[in-house]
Amino acid sequence: MTTVGDVMTRNVVAVRKDARFKDIVHVMRARRFSAFPVLDDDNRVIGVVSEDDLLIRRAIAEPGAGPRFLLGHADRAKAAGLTAAELMTTPAITVRVDATVAEAARKMHAKHVKRLPVVTSDRRLVGVVSRVDLLGEYDRPDAEIRTEIIKRVIESEFVLESLAFTVTVESGVVTMAGPVERKDVAVSLLDEVRRVAGVVALRDRLSYPQA
Repeated sequence: MTTVGDVMTRNVVAVRKDARFKDIVHVMRARRFSAFPVLDDDNRVIGVVSEDDLLIRRAIAEPGAGPRFLLGHADRAKAAGLTAAELMTTPAITVRVDATVAEAARKMHAKHVKRLPVVTSDRRLVGVVSRVDLLGEYDRPDAEIRTEIIKRVIESEFVLESLAFTVTVESGVVTMAGPVERKDVAVSLLDEVRRVAGVVALRDRLSYPQA
């Protein structure tokens, strides 16, 4: 099963909690990133500072903007902030390095974010994962997917005779055909095939008792 650690980028750009406003802007423009994790002295992720966090200051810079641009307490504090710790959004939305790609995808979708800092169990930063990283497994060659299904899933995990099955993979779509003695084994087999990295869809053509 593919984990976040398998697909993440390890070369991470982050800022310390005491990084100054202008330094953050400089790094953001130089590296073309829209957000950075903010780290404490032990390299633990304590927040994320983004373009939106910094733009609050510019949004109220126009004379007379106050009455037309109402800010909540948190935004007013950010508008006056000078360091990453004062500007960041906290708590940071992160993902564990041992989480599955599916878990990371669900979190990104639910939180409407494009990338996530990747952390260890004690929240130390080890990488960053983006939407593109998560989609990378779907670029896996069909022949490689088929080999894993036959060798790892059918032969090793289920100890079944692979010659009894017909496994085809076309553009990531897997078709499984062949006899299985029990329905529960067939269901478990199909569930494991769905988890193989690169499988886009699965067509069940297995034959097994329905009772």
